Amino acid sequence: MRLLKSSIHPSLNSLDQSSFLRLAARGIIVKGEDILMLYTQRYDDYTLPGGGIDEGENQVEGLIRELTEETGARNICNVEAFGLYEEFRPWNRDGFDIMQMKSYCFTCEIDDELGETSLEDYEVKNGMKAVWINVHDAIKHNLGTIRHSDKKGMSIERETFLLCLIRDELLTVSE
Repeated sequence: MRLLKSSIHPSLNSLDQSSFLRLAARGIIVKGEDILMLYTQRYDDYTLPGGGIDEGENQVEGLIRELTEETGARNICNVEAFGLYEEFRPWNRDGFDIMQMKSYCFTCEIDDELGETSLEDYEVKNGMKAVWINVHDAIKHNLGTIRHSDKKGMSIERETFLLCLIRDELLTVSE
């Protein structure tokens, strides 16, 4: 899978510290200029649906499980690799200084109608919900959150980078 970007958090002076690896799968579902995203009220941002790959799962199995849980997506098909976003973040707990996260991003198709979600408790408390939004509007919103919010999460930089790449590579050009 092609490497889209390798990002090192600015507070990390060196990667030569104790670290652990977290693997994640993220779904890119585009219809015209609309994209299926997760809006999180706590952070006031839009993120691609997806999350951690469980032990014993491959990337696509993790993607399908996460999409189903977070968005209620059904009949997930035509899964294609889009690229890998790698990041190194400060961790400072569980005996580790750094978390290395590899987010495997896939394009796919789903049924038009979403089913029931099964969000985790923290996702519910954070006000997470699946929404269809115009890609340009999601980018504009996230850029505003980056500029003006003191409660933004660390993932917004990754998500905004990915949204811009999706805009540039996947949106169909209309005359």
